Amino acid sequence: MAEKNAYISASCVISNNTVYKNKQVVFENKGAVLPDFLTSVYQHFAWKYPKYYKMDNLSKLGWAAAEILLQGSDIEKYPPEDVGLILSNANASLDTDTRYFETTKDIASPALFVYTLPNITTGEICIRHKFKGENAFFVFEKFDPGFLHQYVNNLLNNDTLQACICGWVDVLQEDYKVLLVLVESNGNAGNTAERFTKENIENLYSLHNG
Repeated sequence: MAEKNAYISASCVISNNTVYKNKQVVFENKGAVLPDFLTSVYQHFAWKYPKYYKMDNLSKLGWAAAEILLQGSDIEKYPPEDVGLILSNANASLDTDTRYFETTKDIASPALFVYTLPNITTGEICIRHKFKGENAFFVFEKFDPGFLHQYVNNLLNNDTLQACICGWVDVLQEDYKVLLVLVESNGNAGNTAERFTKENIENLYSLHNG
């Protein structure tokens, strides 16, 4: 089977209290603690999705990055079952697990308990955008662009998906990093689109490590 031409149609990085869309700064709020920064992102983009405020930090980061990533895209042209979501991180849901454990010393918080699995993040994004294709959340010791490239390429080349959002969404206390890319098979090579390669994924992740 011939390998399809897969392109990165868009990218979003959230790091160091700064949001980047396609390598350009679209919002920053330096000095804010993470919860306040996440609220300021929501308010800046004037989203109307009250459930956001109930999410844990991991889900807020992933959800916000997906919103920014898909803004201006024509993702709706694909059938819902042809769009997938493959995420990864190093700390699973440990940030929320720790905060939930603290509440058990008094009265356990059901609102936190529902977020004590990392794949709740993929669920929040899929519900929002009605994606029904393959979705998964993998936990690695560190960012692994080779795995993401191979896994997503297989889904595209086997016609399991026509488009896929993939990347890294990780948080532990104030330490966080997000990279999401929108990948489309036989995508448009024009404009700012880059080939979907391990090297290009790695470069996007490393670009905004500040």
